[in-house]
Amino acid sequence: MTPLRLTAPAAPCTVAAISPTNQFLIHMLSIATLWIPFTITAALGQVARNAMQRQLTGPLGTWGATNIRFLFGFPFSLIFFAVVIAATGDTVPWPTAAFWPWLLLGALSQIVATGLMLLAMNDRSFVVTTAYLKTEAIQTAIFGFIFLGDHLTVLKVIAILIATIGVIITALRPGGEKSFAELKPTIIGLVAAAAFALSAIGFRGAIITVPGVSFVTAASYTLVFGLFVQTLVLTIYLLVRAPEVLRKIFGLWKPSMLAGFMGAFASQFWFLAFALTAAANVRTLALVEVLFAQAVSYYSFKQPLSGRELGGIALIVIGVALLVAV
Repeated sequence: MTPLRLTAPAAPCTVAAISPTNQFLIHMLSIATLWIPFTITAALGQVARNAMQRQLTGPLGTWGATNIRFLFGFPFSLIFFAVVIAATGDTVPWPTAAFWPWLLLGALSQIVATGLMLLAMNDRSFVVTTAYLKTEAIQTAIFGFIFLGDHLTVLKVIAILIATIGVIITALRPGGEKSFAELKPTIIGLVAAAAFALSAIGFRGAIITVPGVSFVTAASYTLVFGLFVQTLVLTIYLLVRAPEVLRKIFGLWKPSMLAGFMGAFASQFWFLAFALTAAANVRTLALVEVLFAQAVSYYSFKQPLSGRELGGIALIVIGVALLVAV
Protein backbone atom coordinates (compact mmCIF):
# COMPACT_ATOMS: atom_id res chain seq x y z
CA MET A 1 0.00 0.00 0.00
CA THR A 2 1.35 3.45 -0.93
CA PRO A 3 2.06 5.49 2.23
CA LEU A 4 -0.22 8.45 2.86
CA ARG A 5 1.64 11.78 2.67
CA LEU A 6 -0.40 14.50 4.31
CA THR A 7 1.45 17.52 3.00
CA ALA A 8 0.38 20.53 1.00
CA PRO A 9 0.72 20.27 -2.81
CA ALA A 10 3.75 21.91 -4.43
CA ALA A 11 1.57 24.11 -6.63
CA PRO A 12 -2.12 25.04 -6.62
CA CYS A 13 -4.46 23.27 -8.98
CA THR A 14 -6.28 25.16 -11.71
CA VAL A 15 -9.85 25.79 -10.59
CA ALA A 16 -11.10 28.15 -13.30
CA ALA A 17 -13.64 25.64 -14.54
CA ILE A 18 -14.99 24.86 -11.07
CA SER A 19 -18.07 26.65 -9.76
CA PRO A 20 -17.61 29.29 -6.98
CA THR A 21 -19.38 27.01 -4.47
CA ASN A 22 -17.07 24.10 -5.23
CA GLN A 23 -14.03 26.39 -5.19
CA PHE A 24 -15.04 27.49 -1.68
CA LEU A 25 -15.43 23.87 -0.56
CA ILE A 26 -12.04 22.97 -2.02
CA HIS A 27 -10.50 25.92 -0.20
CA MET A 28 -12.15 24.98 3.10
CA LEU A 29 -10.97 21.38 2.78
CA SER A 30 -7.39 22.18 1.80
CA ILE A 31 -4.54 21.18 4.08
CA ALA A 32 -3.91 24.79 5.09
CA THR A 33 -7.42 25.21 6.52
CA LEU A 34 -7.72 21.85 8.26
CA TRP A 35 -6.73 23.63 11.48
CA ILE A 36 -10.34 24.86 11.70
CA PRO A 37 -12.10 21.46 12.05
CA PHE A 38 -9.11 20.19 14.07
CA THR A 39 -9.55 23.01 16.59
CA ILE A 40 -13.32 22.59 16.90
CA THR A 41 -12.90 18.84 17.45
CA ALA A 42 -10.22 19.49 20.07
CA ALA A 43 -12.41 22.03 21.87
CA LEU A 44 -15.27 19.53 22.09
CA GLY A 45 -12.95 16.86 23.47
CA GLN A 46 -11.41 19.29 25.96
CA VAL A 47 -14.76 20.35 27.42
CA ALA A 48 -15.66 16.70 27.95
CA ARG A 49 -12.28 16.01 29.56
CA ASN A 50 -12.50 19.08 31.81
CA ALA A 51 -15.92 18.00 33.05
CA MET A 52 -14.62 14.49 33.80
CA GLN A 53 -11.57 15.86 35.60
CA ARG A 54 -13.68 18.23 37.65
CA GLN A 55 -15.75 15.31 38.94
CA LEU A 56 -12.53 13.47 39.91
CA THR A 57 -11.05 16.42 41.82
CA GLY A 58 -13.05 15.56 44.95
CA PRO A 59 -11.78 11.99 45.46
CA LEU A 60 -8.30 12.55 43.99
CA GLY A 61 -7.43 16.15 44.83
CA THR A 62 -6.20 18.78 42.37
CA TRP A 63 -2.91 17.13 41.36
CA GLY A 64 -4.35 13.64 41.31
CA ALA A 65 -7.06 14.75 38.91
CA THR A 66 -4.44 16.65 36.90
CA ASN A 67 -2.33 13.51 36.50
CA ILE A 68 -5.32 11.64 35.06
CA ARG A 69 -5.02 13.36 31.67
CA PHE A 70 -1.32 12.49 31.47
CA LEU A 71 -1.00 9.07 33.08
CA PHE A 72 -4.02 7.59 31.30
CA GLY A 73 -3.63 9.70 28.17
CA PHE A 74 -0.06 8.60 27.40
CA PRO A 75 -0.95 5.01 26.30
CA PHE A 76 -3.59 6.38 23.92
CA SER A 77 -1.04 8.82 22.44
CA LEU A 78 1.19 5.82 21.63
CA ILE A 79 -1.72 4.15 19.83
CA PHE A 80 -2.47 7.33 17.86
CA PHE A 81 1.23 7.63 16.94
CA ALA A 82 1.45 4.01 15.77
CA VAL A 83 -1.59 4.52 13.52
CA VAL A 84 -0.08 7.71 12.06
CA ILE A 85 3.28 6.06 11.33
CA ALA A 86 1.54 3.11 9.68
CA ALA A 87 -0.53 5.46 7.53
CA THR A 88 2.21 7.91 6.51
CA GLY A 89 5.23 5.62 6.33
CA ASP A 90 7.34 8.36 7.92
CA THR A 91 10.65 7.49 9.54
CA VAL A 92 10.66 8.45 13.21
CA PRO A 93 13.46 10.99 13.78
CA TRP A 94 15.50 11.37 16.96
CA PRO A 95 14.61 14.56 18.87
CA THR A 96 16.85 17.48 17.94
CA ALA A 97 18.51 19.77 20.48
CA ALA A 98 16.06 22.53 19.52
CA PHE A 99 13.08 20.25 20.23
CA TRP A 100 13.61 19.80 23.98
CA PRO A 101 13.43 23.39 25.29
CA TRP A 102 10.15 23.96 23.45
CA LEU A 103 8.75 20.62 24.58
CA LEU A 104 9.65 21.22 28.23
CA LEU A 105 8.12 24.71 28.10
CA GLY A 106 4.89 23.25 26.71
CA ALA A 107 4.75 20.20 28.98
CA LEU A 108 5.61 21.89 32.28
CA SER A 109 3.44 24.95 31.62
CA GLN A 110 0.50 22.68 30.88
CA ILE A 111 0.92 20.81 34.18
CA VAL A 112 0.78 24.09 36.10
CA ALA A 113 -2.09 25.40 33.98
CA THR A 114 -4.22 22.28 34.43
CA GLY A 115 -3.75 22.27 38.21
CA LEU A 116 -4.67 25.96 38.46
CA MET A 117 -7.68 25.41 36.21
CA LEU A 118 -9.07 22.72 38.49
CA LEU A 119 -8.46 24.91 41.55
CA ALA A 120 -10.42 27.73 39.92
CA MET A 121 -13.26 25.39 38.95
CA ASN A 122 -13.70 24.44 42.60
CA ASP A 123 -14.51 28.06 43.46
CA ARG A 124 -16.39 29.35 40.41
CA SER A 125 -18.91 27.95 37.93
CA PHE A 126 -17.68 25.67 35.17
CA VAL A 127 -18.57 28.08 32.36
CA VAL A 128 -17.22 31.23 34.04
CA THR A 129 -13.92 29.51 34.83
CA THR A 130 -13.70 28.41 31.20
CA ALA A 131 -14.26 32.04 30.20
CA TYR A 132 -11.36 33.21 32.37
CA LEU A 133 -9.16 30.54 30.81
CA LYS A 134 -10.02 31.75 27.32
CA THR A 135 -8.22 35.05 27.95
CA GLU A 136 -5.27 32.95 26.83
CA ALA A 137 -6.08 33.86 23.20
CA ILE A 138 -4.68 37.38 23.45
CA GLN A 139 -1.78 36.17 25.62
CA THR A 140 -0.97 33.48 23.06
CA ALA A 141 -0.88 36.10 20.30
CA ILE A 142 1.61 38.16 22.32
CA PHE A 143 3.80 35.20 23.29
CA GLY A 144 3.67 33.81 19.74
CA PHE A 145 4.93 37.09 18.33
CA ILE A 146 7.71 37.35 20.95
CA PHE A 147 8.97 33.75 20.93
CA LEU A 148 8.07 32.37 17.48
CA GLY A 149 7.75 35.47 15.34
CA ASP A 150 4.14 34.55 14.47
CA HIS A 151 2.65 37.52 12.64
CA LEU A 152 -1.07 38.23 12.53
CA THR A 153 -2.99 40.50 10.17
CA VAL A 154 -4.83 43.56 11.50
CA LEU A 155 -8.18 41.84 10.97
CA LYS A 156 -7.06 38.78 12.91
CA VAL A 157 -5.90 41.00 15.79
CA ILE A 158 -9.31 42.72 15.76
CA ALA A 159 -11.02 39.30 15.81
CA ILE A 160 -8.92 38.24 18.81
CA LEU A 161 -9.75 41.47 20.66
CA ILE A 162 -13.50 41.18 19.99
CA ALA A 163 -13.57 37.59 21.18
CA THR A 164 -11.47 38.44 24.25
CA ILE A 165 -13.80 41.31 25.18
CA GLY A 166 -16.64 38.82 24.93
CA VAL A 167 -14.80 36.54 27.35
CA ILE A 168 -14.29 39.39 29.83
CA ILE A 169 -17.96 40.37 29.68
CA THR A 170 -18.95 36.76 30.20
CA ALA A 171 -16.63 36.29 33.16
CA LEU A 172 -16.91 39.49 35.17
CA ARG A 173 -19.80 39.94 37.60
CA PRO A 174 -21.59 43.29 38.23
CA GLY A 175 -20.09 45.22 41.13
CA GLY A 176 -16.66 43.57 40.89
CA GLU A 177 -14.98 41.40 43.45
CA LYS A 178 -15.51 42.36 47.10
CA SER A 179 -12.56 40.66 48.78
CA PHE A 180 -9.41 38.69 48.09
CA ALA A 181 -11.33 35.50 48.79
CA GLU A 182 -13.67 36.38 45.91
CA LEU A 183 -10.84 37.71 43.74
CA LYS A 184 -8.67 34.61 44.21
CA PRO A 185 -10.50 32.38 41.65
CA THR A 186 -10.21 35.19 39.09
CA ILE A 187 -6.46 35.53 39.64
CA ILE A 188 -5.98 31.76 39.50
CA GLY A 189 -7.99 31.55 36.26
CA LEU A 190 -6.01 34.34 34.59
CA VAL A 191 -2.64 32.87 35.64
CA ALA A 192 -3.82 29.48 34.36
CA ALA A 193 -4.65 31.14 31.05
CA ALA A 194 -1.12 32.58 30.84
CA ALA A 195 0.33 29.13 31.55
CA PHE A 196 -1.89 27.57 28.87
CA ALA A 197 -0.73 30.27 26.43
CA LEU A 198 2.93 29.45 27.14
CA SER A 199 2.08 25.78 26.77
CA ALA A 200 0.58 26.37 23.32
CA ILE A 201 3.66 28.30 22.23
CA GLY A 202 5.98 25.62 23.59
CA PHE A 203 4.19 22.77 21.84
CA ARG A 204 3.94 24.63 18.52
CA GLY A 205 7.64 25.46 18.79
CA ALA A 206 8.43 21.78 19.35
CA ILE A 207 6.22 20.60 16.47
CA ILE A 208 7.81 22.88 13.88
CA THR A 209 11.32 21.69 14.83
CA VAL A 210 10.58 18.04 13.95
CA PRO A 211 12.42 17.50 10.64
CA GLY A 212 11.56 15.54 7.52
CA VAL A 213 8.06 14.26 8.35
CA SER A 214 4.45 15.15 7.59
CA PHE A 215 2.64 17.60 9.87
CA VAL A 216 0.52 14.73 11.23
CA THR A 217 3.59 12.78 12.31
CA ALA A 218 5.24 15.89 13.80
CA ALA A 219 2.11 16.59 15.87
CA SER A 220 1.71 13.00 17.08
CA TYR A 221 5.45 12.69 17.78
CA THR A 222 5.37 15.81 19.97
CA LEU A 223 2.26 14.62 21.80
CA VAL A 224 3.93 11.31 22.76
CA PHE A 225 7.02 13.02 24.17
CA GLY A 226 4.95 15.71 25.85
CA LEU A 227 2.68 13.27 27.67
CA PHE A 228 5.67 11.11 28.62
CA VAL A 229 7.41 14.05 30.29
CA GLN A 230 4.21 15.16 32.01
CA THR A 231 3.41 11.66 33.28
CA LEU A 232 6.95 11.19 34.55
CA VAL A 233 7.13 14.54 36.36
CA LEU A 234 3.73 14.42 38.02
CA THR A 235 3.87 10.72 38.93
CA ILE A 236 7.25 11.19 40.64
CA TYR A 237 5.82 14.19 42.49
CA LEU A 238 2.83 12.17 43.72
CA LEU A 239 5.03 9.22 44.68
CA VAL A 240 7.12 11.50 46.88
CA ARG A 241 4.40 13.79 48.25
CA ALA A 242 1.15 11.82 48.14
CA PRO A 243 1.54 8.11 47.27
CA GLU A 244 -1.96 7.39 48.52
CA VAL A 245 -3.29 9.56 45.67
CA LEU A 246 -1.75 7.20 43.10
CA ARG A 247 -3.48 4.27 44.78
CA LYS A 248 -6.77 6.15 44.58
CA ILE A 249 -6.16 6.93 40.91
CA PHE A 250 -5.77 3.27 40.02
CA GLY A 251 -8.78 2.45 42.20
CA LEU A 252 -10.79 4.80 39.96
CA TRP A 253 -9.29 3.47 36.75
CA LYS A 254 -12.54 3.25 34.81
CA PRO A 255 -13.50 6.97 34.90
CA SER A 256 -9.80 7.85 34.79
CA MET A 257 -9.33 5.81 31.61
CA LEU A 258 -12.16 7.67 29.88
CA ALA A 259 -10.84 11.06 31.01
CA GLY A 260 -7.35 10.06 29.83
CA PHE A 261 -8.67 9.02 26.42
CA MET A 262 -10.57 12.30 26.01
CA GLY A 263 -7.47 14.22 27.07
CA ALA A 264 -5.25 12.44 24.54
CA PHE A 265 -7.94 12.76 21.85
CA ALA A 266 -8.28 16.52 22.41
CA SER A 267 -4.50 17.01 22.55
CA GLN A 268 -4.02 15.09 19.31
CA PHE A 269 -6.24 17.56 17.47
CA TRP A 270 -4.77 20.60 19.26
CA PHE A 271 -1.32 19.55 18.09
CA LEU A 272 -2.52 18.93 14.53
CA ALA A 273 -3.90 22.47 14.49
CA PHE A 274 -0.66 23.91 15.96
CA ALA A 275 1.26 22.21 13.15
CA LEU A 276 -0.69 24.14 10.53
CA THR A 277 -1.14 27.68 11.84
CA ALA A 278 -0.12 30.19 14.48
CA ALA A 279 -1.06 29.21 18.03
CA ALA A 280 -3.04 32.46 18.40
CA ASN A 281 -5.36 31.45 15.55
CA VAL A 282 -5.99 28.08 17.20
CA ARG A 283 -6.59 29.52 20.66
CA THR A 284 -8.96 32.19 19.34
CA LEU A 285 -11.09 29.72 17.42
CA ALA A 286 -10.98 27.58 20.57
CA LEU A 287 -13.17 30.21 22.23
CA VAL A 288 -16.08 28.18 20.89
CA GLU A 289 -15.26 26.04 23.91
CA VAL A 290 -17.13 28.64 25.99
CA LEU A 291 -20.28 27.72 24.08
CA PHE A 292 -19.69 24.02 24.66
CA ALA A 293 -18.94 24.69 28.34
CA GLN A 294 -22.21 26.60 28.65
CA ALA A 295 -24.09 23.56 27.42
CA VAL A 296 -22.23 21.29 29.87
CA SER A 297 -22.80 23.78 32.69
CA TYR A 298 -26.53 24.01 32.01
CA TYR A 299 -27.29 20.34 31.47
CA SER A 300 -24.77 18.72 33.83
CA PHE A 301 -24.17 21.21 36.63
CA LYS A 302 -27.49 23.15 36.45
CA GLN A 303 -25.70 26.51 36.26
CA PRO A 304 -27.77 28.89 34.08
CA LEU A 305 -26.28 31.93 32.30
CA SER A 306 -27.36 35.54 32.72
CA GLY A 307 -28.24 37.87 29.85
CA ARG A 308 -24.87 39.61 30.27
CA GLU A 309 -23.05 36.31 29.89
CA LEU A 310 -25.07 35.51 26.78
CA GLY A 311 -24.14 38.92 25.35
CA GLY A 312 -20.47 38.17 25.98
CA ILE A 313 -20.82 34.83 24.26
CA ALA A 314 -22.34 36.61 21.24
CA LEU A 315 -19.17 38.73 20.98
CA ILE A 316 -17.08 35.59 21.20
CA VAL A 317 -19.02 34.12 18.28
CA ILE A 318 -18.53 37.32 16.24
CA GLY A 319 -14.80 37.37 16.94
CA VAL A 320 -14.39 33.71 16.07
CA ALA A 321 -16.44 34.12 12.87
CA LEU A 322 -14.25 37.05 11.81
CA LEU A 323 -11.08 35.08 12.52
CA VAL A 324 -12.21 32.18 10.33
CA ALA A 325 -13.46 34.51 7.56
CA VAL A 326 -10.16 36.36 7.21
